Amino acid sequence: MAGRSSRRGRPPRHCMVVENHWPDIRVEREALALLARGYEVDVVCEEGAGHGPGTTREDGVTVHRLPVRRRGGAGRAAQLVEYLSFFVRATVRVASLHRSRRYDSVQAHNVPDFLVFAAIVPKLTGASVVLDLHDLMPEFFASRFQKPMSSLTVRVLQVQERLSVAFADHVLTVSDLWRRTLIERGAPAHRVSVVMNLPDPGSFGVPLERTLDHDGATRILYHGTFAHRLGVDLLLDAVGLLRSRYSLHLTLHGQGEMLDVLRSRSQELGLDDIVTFSTTRLPTRELGSLIASADIGVVPYRNDVFTDGIVPTKLMEYAYFGVPSVASRSSAVLHYFGAEAVAYCEPGDVDSLRTAIESLLSDGERRQELGRRIREFSSTHRWEEEAARYSALVESLRPSRRNAALQEQR
Repeated sequence: MAGRSSRRGRPPRHCMVVENHWPDIRVEREALALLARGYEVDVVCEEGAGHGPGTTREDGVTVHRLPVRRRGGAGRAAQLVEYLSFFVRATVRVASLHRSRRYDSVQAHNVPDFLVFAAIVPKLTGASVVLDLHDLMPEFFASRFQKPMSSLTVRVLQVQERLSVAFADHVLTVSDLWRRTLIERGAPAHRVSVVMNLPDPGSFGVPLERTLDHDGATRILYHGTFAHRLGVDLLLDAVGLLRSRYSLHLTLHGQGEMLDVLRSRSQELGLDDIVTFSTTRLPTRELGSLIASADIGVVPYRNDVFTDGIVPTKLMEYAYFGVPSVASRSSAVLHYFGAEAVAYCEPGDVDSLRTAIESLLSDGERRQELGRRIREFSSTHRWEEEAARYSALVESLRPSRRNAALQEQR
């Protein structure tokens, strides 16, 4: 698609800031969506494993890696220092880049929310600012550190959320439930939009017709972060209860603070011969191949104030490939998937998880039916449409567009 010209005849320029490595999958999808519509896109991020600080050009995106690296499992004080270090460096880098690049818009991806203030110089000189809330920080903190929402620290995080939302010209989040929460906490409804983490066919490839008739063990998959709230240890326990009756193979793909705990638990249960830990980051197309090869996908989250509102990206990816899935019952999953597309289990209940998995192991027809039903989600929730809405929103926030809209209102 031909690029749209800016007020000076150049392509519009958009900068993204994220305290994570590149490519962060949500940042990558949004960046590629803007590139396809003629934008120039810069990303300011941490250096990440395998990359030192510096500037590179990757898939059309200019990536500026800063000398900060995320440390999984860090305590609260260490994490705050990490956030502040990246924030200061990002603020300086964005200001420097803006002097030469003159961004039309800057998009900050949380966590932390206050990273949006790294766009202070572009905002003061006319650029639009978008805050992209991947997670709601008060709920995330309450879940991770097992604090009530009434605790002082969580209330402080709510204050910084409100200030960050007020600073931004527009706010994005990932689900209708979280949009509603932000509005209830004071965000103007017309300034909050949802961009879901839907799979991008351009990255994952077109899903092929599935066949569940194959020789060998039934392949069960969990992919994503290894954290206590996400219940991966419960999945190991459930597989341990099932292995004597079924031929199984479980793949745990990802990284996280519980990796060593999970390895030890697998050994204790005598599961090392049927469990594979896949901890190397895969390119998106290879990740898609891994997901497509699974017979059953599992989302075994525990339930708390954070996980109840999550629409698991992994579940949307299982839906894209038509993988029959077991998921913990939650408000967000029920809202988007309904009661019939997923085999539900009760959060935190190993026996309920075992029963849900067994209902698919013992009934091939039910497994095939759930594969068809879950795929219907992807027929009504398509990244192509989400990307078009996202790009149109960013376009509407460009200074020239906003000024024209204001003139029309007058």
